[in-house]
Amino acid sequence: MKKQNIFITKALFCVTSAFTLLSCSENFLAQDPLSFYEPSATYTTESGLQAALAVCDRHLKMMIVDPQNGNNTPLASDYFFSEIGLYGKTDAGSGFQDNFANKLTPTSNMYTGGDTNRLMYLWNEAFNGIKYANTLLSYIDQVEGLSESIRNEYKGRAYFHRSIKYYNLVFEFGDVPLVTRIIDVPKQNYRSTKKEAILDMLIHDLEFAVEHVPSQQNMPTYGMVNKEACIHLLIKCYLAVGEYNKAELMATDLINNYGLKLMTEPFGTNNPGVESETWAINRNIIWDLHRAENMIGSFNKECIMGIPNLSTQSFTEYLTMRIFGPFWNGNITCPDGASGKGVINYARTDSRYDVHNDWNRVLGRGIATMRLSYFAQHTLWEVNGKEDTQDLRHNSEVGNWVNMEDIRYNNPASSWYGKNLTLYAPKDVMDNNGNILITKGQLLCNDTIRSWFDFPLYKIYYHDVFAENNLASTEFRGATKGSNGNIYLFRLAETYLLRAEAKLYQNRAAEAAEDVNIVRRRANCSEYYTTVNIGDIANERSRELFLEEWRKVELTRISMCLANSGIPDEWGNTYGSDWDKQSGTTPDRGSYWYQRVTRYSYYNRGYTISSGSASAINYTMDKRNVFWPIPNEAITANNKAELAQNYGYDGYDASIKMWDNWEDAIADENKTK
Repeated sequence: MKKQNIFITKALFCVTSAFTLLSCSENFLAQDPLSFYEPSATYTTESGLQAALAVCDRHLKMMIVDPQNGNNTPLASDYFFSEIGLYGKTDAGSGFQDNFANKLTPTSNMYTGGDTNRLMYLWNEAFNGIKYANTLLSYIDQVEGLSESIRNEYKGRAYFHRSIKYYNLVFEFGDVPLVTRIIDVPKQNYRSTKKEAILDMLIHDLEFAVEHVPSQQNMPTYGMVNKEACIHLLIKCYLAVGEYNKAELMATDLINNYGLKLMTEPFGTNNPGVESETWAINRNIIWDLHRAENMIGSFNKECIMGIPNLSTQSFTEYLTMRIFGPFWNGNITCPDGASGKGVINYARTDSRYDVHNDWNRVLGRGIATMRLSYFAQHTLWEVNGKEDTQDLRHNSEVGNWVNMEDIRYNNPASSWYGKNLTLYAPKDVMDNNGNILITKGQLLCNDTIRSWFDFPLYKIYYHDVFAENNLASTEFRGATKGSNGNIYLFRLAETYLLRAEAKLYQNRAAEAAEDVNIVRRRANCSEYYTTVNIGDIANERSRELFLEEWRKVELTRISMCLANSGIPDEWGNTYGSDWDKQSGTTPDRGSYWYQRVTRYSYYNRGYTISSGSASAINYTMDKRNVFWPIPNEAITANNKAELAQNYGYDGYDASIKMWDNWEDAIADENKTK
């Protein structure tokens, strides 16, 4: 059979030969689709539609995890553009990871390979996911024998998949081309569509999906798009366009009427971590809630929708312990001047191995591709002017959170063996000849960016079965070959925080505080709010949804919400219609995203960091970076019309025409001249 499918490439507009995917499996969780041969024939059957939908379901993982890169993940790149995380892999050389204010340009290619960032990957994979959804939508009306309800169910799920990709795109890249069908002739005359118009289309499509996609309560399997997920995404879109009352009512409906509830007691499989002799987990609800084996299933009433990734038949490597953990065994020295590293990876077959100091298996072998900011480690956890030490999400006593000082030296050559790490030398240390080896107060970590930061173990821990079964392994990273662990897409805790936003934008801050407190109460916090501002809600999102939310995406959405509502931020700033049309690195003005990134993180502080083999690292951010540039290769491929470049970047031209409404953009899709 001739392969003839046409799809959007990374340049977005090129026509290519058909692509082939894996064969179908009887196990839905494996999500292996049929081949894309002869779409006009394949998609005239319901089995073809099911295969197309399986591709869409599986592709949700591809937005989070890049299976071709073992040192970075797309989600980490999103966090680089937030107040929460920074690129920390200081041995990467002079890559594109720090000086975004100057390095992020339309022709920078946004680095498609290597470790530094995955921005181009996010562009490509978003349009890939849109392509898969459009394939189903383009052929579904040719399938005979489907009832109207089943046909609409398929359409609703495809709308959801397309919507979630466009939702990310408009808050990453701003005004982008709108593609809603599989084209059968080359099209190189796209226009950009304004982000507001795209959001209007998403609302239209998601309202259809909410009406026709069944509730999870009426579905026999988990991991497929359900009504609840459609509602949740629709709430976000309502907030973005200023429909706050609709967002609130819909959030209340989702909270009350779909059998969902916050999990408040330990449940499911008890996974105590790998080596309790080294690091004991005092079982608690926060730990259980985030174990891969507990995320998806009827027992978890909090999960709105998860992404299946636990099956051994089909999983995508998720190296969270490697990418988000500190390089603790690389740059920390002993306070007594003992030679070698302070903390070492020992195989269980090594004579020096000690089950009481097996940090390799407990923490994974991190490389700190993304490290937490000081704000995310410390200041974030202050509420009412007090550090909430009781909060289970920040609690090292129960084992959820790891402070670097909790780790113990395990170098047998050191007199500090078994004692807790210290960042500064407590006293002078001399050799036998009276020469000073260590000076009191001396820094004992020669790369604090990469090797010294606290982190939430409960969020990044995945059981690495491959290394666990290999006694000789010194690379227990939680993902030596990639951990097969499920992933949350949406969780009810976020719904409460979205409702809090909706109430705040309607000037009901005290009521908004009640929703934030519901989430805090489950985390066993000691401090609660009587009223909240947007900063309080944004902070709670970070505490609760780290590595679940797309942080930069959501901060950009909130920036749009503040501009639309006129509600001030935590510093009293208000934002107008030019919130996304500003550039420069001065502290004044800019978007809410910019204010948080520069006030709470290291960006634009003037720090220059030199370490290891890397060139000097300068963490800088421009106001224009609230949206990333439209890739130049997409612009040049569209050579029969002009795509709009985002404000502040080379090629920006305010006179370039864009579609103001999505209906006109869709009507133009069949026009090639």
